[in-house]
Amino acid sequence: MTYIDTAVTPVKTDKKEAYTEVSAMMAQVFKKAGALSVTELWALDAPYGERTSFPRAVELQPDETPVLSMIIWPSKEARDIGMHNAMQDASMQSAFKTGLFDGARMIFASFERIVDV
Repeated sequence: MTYIDTAVTPVKTDKKEAYTEVSAMMAQVFKKAGALSVTELWALDAPYGERTSFPRAVELQPDETPVLSMIIWPSKEARDIGMHNAMQDASMQSAFKTGLFDGARMIFASFERIVDV
């Protein structure tokens, strides 16, 4: 059964192009490590909610945009091995040092698909 990793990340709005390039590279590393697909979604409409919202969740600053990421793996077991291997890749280590996003404010969750129409 597929296993899906997600993250919401605050990204400097004026760094969209650079973030897109780094994300494309990271996607290839995840695919090489066994991911079925990698999707990055740049928010166009993510209002600041009164109680909860993507901006609140990542303590979004006025010059940032939330990005939703999804990595689909064939199984949790494949994810555990693949994620470990991907994180060992030198290019991934470089990506985390670009300053394009604040990893301390990222939120993560993993999901099992229950409906797919």
